[in-house]
Amino acid sequence: MTDAPKPDTPKISGKDRRPPMFPAPEFPPRQPKLFARTPPAIFPSILGLLGLGLAARSGVGALGLQPSVLGGLVEAALGALLILWAFALLAIKVKLARRPSVLIDDLKALPGRSGMAACTMSGMAAASVLVPYAPELAFWLGVAALLAHASLAGVLIATLARLAPEARNVSPVFHLAFVGFIVGAVPLAQLGYQTAAMGIFWATLPIAVVIWAISLRQLLQGSPPAPLRPFLAIHLAPAALLSLVAGLIGQPVLALIFAGVGAVIFLALLAAARWIVASGFSPLWGAFTFPLAAFANALISLGDTWEFPGLAVLVLALGVIPPIAWNVLKLWPGNRLSAKTNAAEA
Repeated sequence: MTDAPKPDTPKISGKDRRPPMFPAPEFPPRQPKLFARTPPAIFPSILGLLGLGLAARSGVGALGLQPSVLGGLVEAALGALLILWAFALLAIKVKLARRPSVLIDDLKALPGRSGMAACTMSGMAAASVLVPYAPELAFWLGVAALLAHASLAGVLIATLARLAPEARNVSPVFHLAFVGFIVGAVPLAQLGYQTAAMGIFWATLPIAVVIWAISLRQLLQGSPPAPLRPFLAIHLAPAALLSLVAGLIGQPVLALIFAGVGAVIFLALLAAARWIVASGFSPLWGAFTFPLAAFANALISLGDTWEFPGLAVLVLALGVIPPIAWNVLKLWPGNRLSAKTNAAEA
């Protein structure tokens, strides 16, 4: 019996045994171009700060302290916040101008979706800041922000359609993208455009109710991952803003109803606070800021006995929102916030 012939095995010379070659590390490390990695996650906190300033303006008015030193400090703070907002807006515009498709990349992740929606919503809040000083500018800024938000919602829908089914699940962030128009109704109503504000109110109301219903069913079926639980606070924002706008368009009963809905959500969030923050601080805590500010503003705007709980919520907001915003925004330099929130690079 003869041995079967063995297949020829190629001989490997010594020089062919070299390890695979990799590109040499860059030194110094490559730095992204200016604003190329601007994280959308800066905008929830900026929106929260603007909302806090607007709530403080309402609080000063409710206490009858206008004109006063306190009122002047609030208006000065709002002016400084407008500068911060304008700088952040410039940064995100430069990023989008470098590579417009980066918007789609950012919308694929929840921090990017919430951040970009908060970006256009912050333009509507900035319009509210300007109402007493430059009504015409406030009007056109509000309209521009509404149009930008509508374009963003369209791009988000197209982006979600191309994602896997599990990535298209309804989340509280949907409130920002599809109900966020309600923020623009505030300056429109304040400027006397009641019909436009009323149209936005009735268009966003059923969307908010549908998102609340689906989210409640999801929550009953299973709890969200701990890192994503701060997004649950966003559910408070539509109730607060619907109440605020209802009061501005002459619907006091609806204003009271949605204030009650907001109170239920607020108390539920307080009761579950330790569970919501179980994973510790993260940039997603920016989601706590603008709903809390909007709720304080809504309660104060109702007047009468509602002012006192509204002022109490405002005091809470003054103690909570600035530290959260500071701890989020201080991560912006050095692209640390971009890394933590998976922000795309242009």
